[in-house]
Amino acid sequence: MGYFLGIDESTTGVKALLTDRQGNVVGIAHTELEFFTPQPLWSEQNPADWWDGVVKSIREVLRTTGVPGDQVEAIGLTGQMHGLTLLDENGAVLRPAILWNDQRTGPQCDEIRRRLGKSRLIELTGNDALTGFTAPKILWVQENEPEVYARVKHILLPKDYVRYCLTGEFAIDRADAAGTILLDIKTRDWSPEMLSALNIPLEWLPKTFEGPEITGRVTDEAARVTGLKAGTPVVAGGGDQAAQAVGVGAVRPGIVALTLGTSGVVFATTGQAFIEPEGRLHAFCHSVPGRWHLMGVMLSAAGSLRWYRETFASGVSYDDLLAPAAKVPMGCEGLLFLPYLTGERTPHPDPLARGAFVGLTVRHNQAHLSRAVLEGVAFGLRDGFELMKSAGLASIEQVRVSGGGAKSPLWRQILADVFNAELVTVNTTEGAAYGAALLAGVGVGAWADVDAACQATVRETGSTKPTAAGVAFYDKAYAVYRQLYPALKDISHKLSEL
Repeated sequence: MGYFLGIDESTTGVKALLTDRQGNVVGIAHTELEFFTPQPLWSEQNPADWWDGVVKSIREVLRTTGVPGDQVEAIGLTGQMHGLTLLDENGAVLRPAILWNDQRTGPQCDEIRRRLGKSRLIELTGNDALTGFTAPKILWVQENEPEVYARVKHILLPKDYVRYCLTGEFAIDRADAAGTILLDIKTRDWSPEMLSALNIPLEWLPKTFEGPEITGRVTDEAARVTGLKAGTPVVAGGGDQAAQAVGVGAVRPGIVALTLGTSGVVFATTGQAFIEPEGRLHAFCHSVPGRWHLMGVMLSAAGSLRWYRETFASGVSYDDLLAPAAKVPMGCEGLLFLPYLTGERTPHPDPLARGAFVGLTVRHNQAHLSRAVLEGVAFGLRDGFELMKSAGLASIEQVRVSGGGAKSPLWRQILADVFNAELVTVNTTEGAAYGAALLAGVGVGAWADVDAACQATVRETGSTKPTAAGVAFYDKAYAVYRQLYPALKDISHKLSEL
């Protein structure tokens, strides 16, 4: 009996997931992680904590399942995208990693546009320069920490530091590499033009691989601390969103993945490098060889609901918090929520955008506010769908929803009505970690390719269809919602200066 191990190194924790050769999940272990904000708008983590979390989670899932380490046939990696991890010539970490949700690099984004020209930047990489991406973080270190930059010999993303600890190899998958905006989206490899413009040596960057390709094998030392077998192959895997799409079977055009995690993601697979001309959607390589995807990202989706509960209803379960909201009329009797609690990426790449409740009256109670949060996030996610339609994306056959927020029947119904689309849940609820395990299985021949792996393992489990009344009402409410950001933009920026 063989098993596949998927490791998901996210912002808040490390998950280790074991599947058997039929794709059944046999065990999961999770170790929490902390990140810190040494200054406003900054977000950092210690890479050593990632490796400690990986070791703990692997040992725990092997212990609780009773699976011997030598029965793990292959390992797939996934995790948070865009984070900058800098190593010296000996492989030692030079500074804390700068994470995807760090917002310090606005001036560096402007500088990248100045050097390349915005249109050429988007043509090459499929993306505009945004504060979340890796390249502006590299420029920030160049300019602000020259003593650190002088010692850099290797640049890695978070999950690829885990790969280095497991295998001793410097490697990256092409989906995650695209999120650095240093990759030529069409050739699926590092862009000499980008590297030249930013003065980044090619030898600092890891070799790129397709998602199921083997990138290295577990070393003797990693085997000793994790309980795995030395020589176990480790495949390239994918950034969290590409691996998540594999995990729910969104691997071909027409099937859209909607993720309701801390951030919210609308993910559409494409058969070619499909670029939105203004760069308002992310265009990345997929974990599936030879495919790409378009992606809209809002920074605070289920994160908005978590903030709301922790701030206004601490200790109350999500079920108890949302039950009264189901009785509130659509539109919350004239109340809207703008979910820009940590700035925004799609459709407004603005780190200084701010959240708001708009339309409060004495008639509104907590149930109204709770429902307004759900509706506001749904409107924010619809922005991504609308951009995909305006960019000319082919018709959407199905939306597969996952993430913690997808557990709420009320939220699923609101989303179906706001999108005017059927929302489908699937049997694979572990998302990115599960996708990484499937990629590992493909890498060692358990399935012929990623399509075959998804067809064999991913099944629909439920459906939420839009209602005519909901679609009609939310179309009108969404038109009002779209006016909020332009109306509040200047105020939000001025508040940030205080």
